[in-house]
Amino acid sequence: MSETQTFAITNGKIVDVVAGEIIDGKAIVVSDGKISQIVETGALPDGIETVDVGGRYLSPGLIDCHAHVFIGQFNDGGHVLASEMTARSGKYLAEMLQRGFTTIRDAGGADQGHKAAQEQGLFPGPRMFVAGRILSQTGGHGDHRGRADTCSCSSQIGGISMIADGIDQVRWAVRENVRQGADQIKIMAGGGVSSPGDKLVHPQYSLEEIATIVEEADRVGRYVMAHVYSDIGIRRAVECGVRSIEHGNFLSAESAKAMVDREAHLVPTLITYEADAKYGMSFGWAPENAEKNAEVLASGLKSLEVALAAGVNVGYGTDLCWSPKSYQGDGLMIHQKVCGPVEALRHATVNNARVVRMDGQIGELAEGALADILVVDANPYDGLECFSQHDNKIVGVLQASKTVRDDHGLFAGV
Repeated sequence: MSETQTFAITNGKIVDVVAGEIIDGKAIVVSDGKISQIVETGALPDGIETVDVGGRYLSPGLIDCHAHVFIGQFNDGGHVLASEMTARSGKYLAEMLQRGFTTIRDAGGADQGHKAAQEQGLFPGPRMFVAGRILSQTGGHGDHRGRADTCSCSSQIGGISMIADGIDQVRWAVRENVRQGADQIKIMAGGGVSSPGDKLVHPQYSLEEIATIVEEADRVGRYVMAHVYSDIGIRRAVECGVRSIEHGNFLSAESAKAMVDREAHLVPTLITYEADAKYGMSFGWAPENAEKNAEVLASGLKSLEVALAAGVNVGYGTDLCWSPKSYQGDGLMIHQKVCGPVEALRHATVNNARVVRMDGQIGELAEGALADILVVDANPYDGLECFSQHDNKIVGVLQASKTVRDDHGLFAGV
């Protein structure tokens, strides 16, 4: 199907994620890759090509705001070349698109080359926003050297992160990522589960370093996203101007209010802790990693409750680095435990559109938005299991009106 072709999708129930309603009896008119009109079926112009979806549900394409497609296995040991990593990325991206994720924000590793490959059709995959290499202080979450490794080089570690210490180095690191085409800047502002040399509670980077990173990013129209779990780390990052808090599992009500006041977003990544608890020891975790994972898993739902109560814009991320990426849709079922399916679906659609600064363009079925449309054999508002790996009901995927999945041949005639 050409993106320039005009056609109408009829006999579908439209999932309005903004209003939280199901709209029946209307048709979606698609033209030039966008939704040009949503009209009563009887008001369609004569002669327009139509696609009858047989009463199925039409949902906006899903958005994952914390994905990793260019990352080695936990025990690769730095022995995998970038060429093989890129081949893996192509596979991951194609599978994500088939799952209904039409947009992702890569949280470190993928770069402008991956994004360009997707845009040129070399890789089928979601629309991408890339962070390039993650900034980490020495001994921070992005520093995966073993304790016995005495090399003090402040260079990239494993291709996904780079060590930068002090005002001058972090300033250079931001500029270098921007030079290479990064859409946003990712920093490690606190300890992590997988890294050997830090604790979850310890904040990372000085206030001066974070403020410098934010200033450099803001000056060129980018923003900063920060990996951080501890409440003190969240507060420090937000007060320095960080726009997107990743994980945030120990968020307090006071810090949530600060996020609202400064218009910062929270992107929880709750599914990765469940998946890693199952697979972590098999891919090389030490007991210390498993202990830290259990700690963040136990606090995850509470942080979601705190953020929603305060009015924080809550997005959706998966952070599936080493566990199977097939769990990508399963995190929606965790979100719906806290807030129900209507609100949880907003997290992976319209709320995430705000995170990537594409309000009104993706994440909703509305006039003027890109035609990222899922055809689903179930009502998502009856439960988001329809997007999960084991009870998936997606039968069609359009990305900017281009058919990328069509299980029943519904779009074959247009």
